This record gives sequence, C-alpha cells and structure tokens, in this order.
Amino acid sequence: MAKCAECGREIGLLNSYGPGGALCKKCNAERLKGPDTPAMQEKREREAAVEAVTLTTEAYPEGLKISERIEVVTAECAFGMNVFKDLFAGVRDIVGGRSEAVQKTLRDSRRVALYELKKEAFEVGADAVVGVDLDYVELVAAGNMVLLVASGTAVKLDHG
Repeated sequence: MAKCAECGREIGLLNSYGPGGALCKKCNAERLKGPDTPAMQEKREREAAVEAVTLTTEAYPEGLKISERIEVVTAECAFGMNVFKDLFAGVRDIVGGRSEAVQKTLRDSRRVALYELKKEAFEVGADAVVGVDLDYVELVAAGNMVLLVASGTAVKLDHG
C-alpha cells in the first residue's frame, strides 16, 4: 500500500490525490488551499486568542488570580423555533419524551452565545469572564422566538 508523501499515512489507490497520486485527501486539500496570507494568519491567531478566554460561572474562581475587573460583558442570541420543530415538540409533550430538535437548537444557541461572550471579553482586553449567567427569554410578540442572554464580568488574570 502507498504512503502519503506529506504525512506518511497509508493510502489506497482510490484514495490517492495530488501530483502522481502521492497525497492523502487531507494533505491534498492543504496543498490546494495554498499558502496562508497575512490576513488569514491574523484571523486564525485572533480566533485562537478568543477561544483561549476562560469562562466560569464562579464569581471568585479558585485557582485563578484576578488582577483587574474590567466591565460587565453580554452577548445575545435570538433564535426561532421552527413550526415543525414546535409541532413535534408539542406531540412529545403530550406523549412524553424529549424533543431532540428543540434540545439541539438550545444547545447550538448556547454555544453561539458563549463564543460571542468570549469575543466581547477579548475586545475589552480580558483573559476571562467570571460569574457567567445564561438567561432565556421567550419573545412572545416576535412569534416563536427565544432570546438567550449570556453575561458576566470580564477580568484580567494575574499569570505571575
């Protein structure tokens, strides 16, 4: 069996790509992408820095030394509950059970709101957000909409 010229992974005849069929699918995709531009590299570094922001529900987290409290940060995520999801959720309410579609929507919105909270904290120069709180609000006037608000205190940590 042939091996990828880049990563050394074994590749079959039908799974070989690139010049002379010497690359696996993943390495060939990287080759086709081309070199990173400075803007792409900067974006990737920024995303990594945002992901590195620590979130905790504790107001005084054990093991983290807070050197400065910056400000309260919030992130909002409004999402609609589609009519079919609502219909099936209603049926499940009657017969019992859980609605995976509704749970997935709630989970996805939570992930978006927490990522947005990290971005807000990064923008004000914070290393972490403490006292994170999630509040769900049903927007009756807007139809089948739910608003998720994530909030907390952006802080600088003492890494010394």
